[in-house]
Amino acid sequence: MKAVGIKAFKAKLSEYVRLVKGGETILITERDDVVAELRPARRQDRPRDSLVEALDVMAEQGAVTLRSADGPWSGPQVVTKLAGQSSQQLLDALRGE
Repeated sequence: MKAVGIKAFKAKLSEYVRLVKGGETILITERDDVVAELRPARRQDRPRDSLVEALDVMAEQGAVTLRSADGPWSGPQVVTKLAGQSSQQLLDALRGE
């Protein structure tokens, strides 16, 4: 976190904006009193219209891998073994509780 006087801030505005873009927070002071804080914006993704659209965006970002390029996504095709049980057996046991 960096503190800067308001006159210096005005004189070097683009430099401080560049620092904020890099993730730094700037405190702006006037006569040694903090009067403002400049920090990176919290960007919020817009709500997705559908699950398919949300999955497509996540795939573009590398957060998920969609298995089927031709047709709708059908989910994982591999049965995962967990401690000698399949995921289906584990889910069935949890639902039974």
